[in-house]
Amino acid sequence: MKAISAVLLHGGSPVMARRALKLASLAAAASGIYLYGNKFMDPNDFGVVRVGRAIATTAVITYDYLTSLRNVPYGSEEYDFLKSQVHLRSAERLRELCCANRGTFIKVGQHLGALDYLLPEEYTRTLKVLHSQAPQSTRQEIEQVIREDLGKEVLLLIVKHIFPDFEFMWLVEEAKKNLPLELDFLNEGRNAERVAQMLKNFDFLKVPRIYWELSTRRVLLMEFMEGGQVNDKAYMEKNGIDVNEISRNLGKLYSEMIFVNGFVHCDPHPGNVLVKKCPDSGKAYIILLDHGLYQVLSESFRMDYCRLWQALIKADMKRVQKYSRRLGAGDLYPLFACMLTARSWESVNRGIDQSPVSASEDVEIRSNAAAYLPQITQLLNSVPRQMLLLLKTNDLLRGIESALHTRASASSFLNMSRCCIRAVSTYQRSKSHSIFRRIHISLTEALSLWQINLYELFLWLKGSGLGNWVIAFLSRMHHST
Repeated sequence: MKAISAVLLHGGSPVMARRALKLASLAAAASGIYLYGNKFMDPNDFGVVRVGRAIATTAVITYDYLTSLRNVPYGSEEYDFLKSQVHLRSAERLRELCCANRGTFIKVGQHLGALDYLLPEEYTRTLKVLHSQAPQSTRQEIEQVIREDLGKEVLLLIVKHIFPDFEFMWLVEEAKKNLPLELDFLNEGRNAERVAQMLKNFDFLKVPRIYWELSTRRVLLMEFMEGGQVNDKAYMEKNGIDVNEISRNLGKLYSEMIFVNGFVHCDPHPGNVLVKKCPDSGKAYIILLDHGLYQVLSESFRMDYCRLWQALIKADMKRVQKYSRRLGAGDLYPLFACMLTARSWESVNRGIDQSPVSASEDVEIRSNAAAYLPQITQLLNSVPRQMLLLLKTNDLLRGIESALHTRASASSFLNMSRCCIRAVSTYQRSKSHSIFRRIHISLTEALSLWQINLYELFLWLKGSGLGNWVIAFLSRMHHST
């Protein structure tokens, strides 16, 4: 569905429209087969209606884009105005579809609503409501979603017929694997306690306490916590919360989870990450909710991912290619690097910590996202399954940074570098049987971390009034000699 939206944002062809309309009879037939063949369903179940809604919405959105902009000069003011209106209508249709179909559709809508850096504002603004005001589902509806995997497969086959370049079946595989975990509340409670213990050194993190004596597999009772959504910049400014501090701390949490521990909260949409300032201490906290979906990274995957990010930060293209290939990207490693960093290939070559995202680069990224969708789907089918949830997590975190206007700050890359160094050093020590080798690894680690601290101090001095005064003083001293 995410891929469908991206294609439609940039127009389509009359062939697609004809296919969408021609498939009405095919959709009805497929839905009938689904209804007949699903032993769990009776005529009062609504799986067939969900499939029909998705097909109808896809067809209507496709037709709207193709007909509304057909005879309008590209690039004109009228074209831009009409395109914005079509974006808004399409986003509202997607939101209505998500609210009507619930379940997995809500998850997709929440993800789309967080992609400020990629999707048009009309989409993200309209779909953001799903972060905090998603319709509630009954237990029967949730169980029905699990039984509808065949319905998803039918829908994806129909979509593939409309857009033959795209492959979506990995979405079904991931949904089959992850949905039962998200609906096991005892598993969610264990995850919450594990991550709270794992990140206990971060005093700015709050994880709700679990009341086990009142919890079961179907009922989870936890401590009530409230705050503003992490992407609500106005809320933070109103409550005196430093957006840069929140962004840095969120980056620290996820760097620690991904690179050091390999146990990653994979649903950080803004409705699951809250911020609150303590009125007594004045300290700002991050509250992490919804612990149903975690990704456990294998050691080999985690090390390759650490080394890839180290190479990306250092702009070491040989190692970027090496570790991208080891992670399954193959010849698409330049696209893989751009997807991970949400930067252009030129910026990746130059060094992603050298300059922030410019307006022109942002436009380039948005345009290329649609132009390279066939290659993106090919890549998503070839990388390890562990990578899929990490890519989703990266998207959501960048959406938060984009909303707070803190994207690609140097401090975020420094925190990532620290975690990568610690993770690789710990791994190397665990594999070494020589005490002298372990001492050498520890000294190298300490030196690397010290260099990062020194560079961070330099950046602070450069950006502060004191730093400007020192630079001006040294400059005058130089000219006077």
